[in-house]
Amino acid sequence: MAKKLNIKDKYRLLTRDLDWDFSYEDRKEAFPFEEFEGIKITDWSKWEDPFRLTMDSYWKYQAEKEKKLYAIFDAFSQNNGHLNVSDPRYVNAIKIFLTGVSPLEYQAYQGFAHVGRQFGGVGARVACQMQSLDELRHVQTQIHAMSHYNKFFDGFQDYSHMHDRVWYLSVPKSFFNDARAAGPFEFMIAIGFSFEYVLTNLLFVPFMSGAAHNGDMATVTFGFSAQSDEARHMTLGLEVIKFLLEQHEDNVPIVQKWIDKWFWRGSRLLTIVAMMMDYMLPNKVMSWKEAWEVYFEEAGGALFKDLARYGIKMPKYAETIEKEKEHISHQAWWTFYTHGHAAGFHTWIPTDEELDWLSEKYPETFDKYYRPRWELAKKMEAEGKRFYTKALPQLCTTCQIPMLFTEMDDPTQICYRDTVYNGDRYHFCSDGCKDIFEDEPEKYVQSWLPVHQIFQGNCGGPDVENVLADFYRMNLGADNMDMTDSPDEKRWKQWKGVA
Repeated sequence: MAKKLNIKDKYRLLTRDLDWDFSYEDRKEAFPFEEFEGIKITDWSKWEDPFRLTMDSYWKYQAEKEKKLYAIFDAFSQNNGHLNVSDPRYVNAIKIFLTGVSPLEYQAYQGFAHVGRQFGGVGARVACQMQSLDELRHVQTQIHAMSHYNKFFDGFQDYSHMHDRVWYLSVPKSFFNDARAAGPFEFMIAIGFSFEYVLTNLLFVPFMSGAAHNGDMATVTFGFSAQSDEARHMTLGLEVIKFLLEQHEDNVPIVQKWIDKWFWRGSRLLTIVAMMMDYMLPNKVMSWKEAWEVYFEEAGGALFKDLARYGIKMPKYAETIEKEKEHISHQAWWTFYTHGHAAGFHTWIPTDEELDWLSEKYPETFDKYYRPRWELAKKMEAEGKRFYTKALPQLCTTCQIPMLFTEMDDPTQICYRDTVYNGDRYHFCSDGCKDIFEDEPEKYVQSWLPVHQIFQGNCGGPDVENVLADFYRMNLGADNMDMTDSPDEKRWKQWKGVA
């Protein structure tokens, strides 16, 4: 009778023993992307497998989670769970998550499948395969969790089409396009390390805690179900960076450059999360400033102290972001409020209690720079002069965010940077974005900038209404404009029996 294998032997057979030697083909031709970034790998066997999971255990483990998850989704749906959220305004945060974040999980699934194929080391290939499957699972569970809201609220119906076309969604889309158009090692530093390890808590924890505080049990449940996967992803991100730094000293400057780039790109992307935390959650969890201090300054600070022994420094411009934590959420929500006619979700003026909460959380800056704007907006709205920006904003060539960020030493001045390349002038929202462009200009001159495309006539008819209705497929008057008097608000009042 065959002896039953112990876990260690079974694990080795199902991972490391899947590799083979190349006898009649050149190994370098099988893994053509492994060397062109300048990274030097001296010994793939030194790779530590961060997951310690075999594929058969993985399927069993995930199937258990899936059963529990869908049981809760069913209960949420059958009990009209959407009626238990704190306030219909909250649902707009979920619209942003579905259109902005969930499609990125699909990009991550494709990205990890691709880079896993490109690594010569079998341990890294198996780890990437599992993460790729996790990401595919996440996009599916998120869509299922949020599909219930589509039956009752506007703005959910065409999330995939919107992700590909809507102006503000070009920000997350371009972030992942940039990572996937890089080499395999840069992708792993961009997504596996910078995003999954350093910044993911700033995305996931606020959304899931926000959902819990606002009665959204479907979102909380997929969050918990994904969290154990996220723990593995963070471990993989950390293993990637340590492996590269221990393989060869020539890797250190290359890795440092990628950390600088992707930390900046990631923190720019999180602007929308900052806005959600400070303005879109009726029951607030913590301010963006507090989240940044806990999850980056404390946790990230400890991480970079640890990496210092390899010669890695804190990301460039970390000090700028430390100053920006006082400002970006307010600047972003003001931008969406003044462009609310062109957004696929509703905006509103914060209530008096919410303005007081913001004053308390941002004592140095809010009353000085931002409260006066909201007082003015409230006065204009009361006089029937609700203000919408008619012009299209200039975009940053690198991060594709409209020029909404200010100089940190003078928050009344918009931050503009520019550079000339091959006779054309390109514009940026920051020194960080300008640096990234100047390092790889051939890549970023290809940016698909929504405002430029609209002006060139590539997005439907000649006016904004044509672009919104025909190219973006928004239902004007239902998906966009203010929360007040929206169909969403009217239906909510009807359900709740409010006059």
